[in-house]
Amino acid sequence: MNLRRILALTRKDLKKLTREPAVLFLLIIFPITITFVFGLAFGGIGGGTTTSFDVGLLNLDVTGPQADWGHEFIGNLTSSGVFVVQYYDDNVTGQADLLQGSIDAFIIIPEGFGNSVVSYYDAPFNTSAWMNTTIGLYVDSGSLMAVSAVPPLVQEALMKTIFGADAMAIGLPVEIGSPALVESSTVTQWDYMAPGIFAFSAIFLTMIVAQSMTYERDEGLLKRLRTTPASSAEYLVSQTVTYMIIAVFQVALVLASSFVIGYRPATGLAGIAFTFVIALAFSLVAVGFGLIAATISKSAEVATGVSFIFIMPQMFFGTFMPLGGATEMIAKFMPSNYVTEAIATLFLRGAPITTPSIWTNLAIVSVVGVILIIVGIILFERFGSR
Repeated sequence: MNLRRILALTRKDLKKLTREPAVLFLLIIFPITITFVFGLAFGGIGGGTTTSFDVGLLNLDVTGPQADWGHEFIGNLTSSGVFVVQYYDDNVTGQADLLQGSIDAFIIIPEGFGNSVVSYYDAPFNTSAWMNTTIGLYVDSGSLMAVSAVPPLVQEALMKTIFGADAMAIGLPVEIGSPALVESSTVTQWDYMAPGIFAFSAIFLTMIVAQSMTYERDEGLLKRLRTTPASSAEYLVSQTVTYMIIAVFQVALVLASSFVIGYRPATGLAGIAFTFVIALAFSLVAVGFGLIAATISKSAEVATGVSFIFIMPQMFFGTFMPLGGATEMIAKFMPSNYVTEAIATLFLRGAPITTPSIWTNLAIVSVVGVILIIVGIILFERFGSR
């Protein structure tokens, strides 16, 4: 193979790609856009900011000598600043607002609430003497955060109302030591998603490769190439080099966009350099799948659909989508998963560059990429270049 011809073909491919608006969007604008959109949308979730819930409150225990207990309970609900209380005069209005999503939860303090508390104090060990009541608690089922956080917070306020601030200070033979002061974590949801963005943006190289190869075949460019000194091997190698350059450029774009919106990975220059290396390896995977998609496609339009057979599984099982159970097993067969896991180990866990697992992931991606390139070249030369 002639290096000069490979470089010339690479320059030709890069110029061709830069003149296609749709390609430019997928390869350049798309990584920047998705980084900004996801970073701004999820950067404030779990980042140490105070989360509050709009809670509707209907107090039916407003008369009688024990009504102060209801006010005490309300005070404990609002003291933490987590609940922003809106008072209601009837159940129907509160339920209607909850159904429309205007409030996150609706609490009803029943009539006789104070009497129940007093009956406990009068006979703490005689349950038959208690006057039992039930606090009505309705939570917006459309809010996962409200469903998980509101009930225990209400329970905590109730315990504090009945037993006071030292409710759990009971003498036991085993106790929990005083908590050590540690630095508060400011990890956001975006920190968990960011490693997957690098693989996510590069996945679409598969579609671009498949479209480009089928287009040049349909236009007769590959046949004309055979009349030149350049060989098929040189042409295919130049394609691989082209998309490896694009992969590096995409990593740089995602990193730059992330830094602009305030993201700071928990790694140094060595970890960032490793990101470029594993992106190069993953570009081989994308090109290999692209060649296979081009082989079995009759046109560039068909190649777009076929390429998604390889894109979608990697997107859903190997980037930033939550995994669990069977999906974790499926992810083990996705090269993008190993890219995301390696970058997460560096960027999120702050592991050193010498961590064996990241090099194992790099090795897996590299081996799979080389195998796919070889298979893709063989299949395309034999069946797809005609």
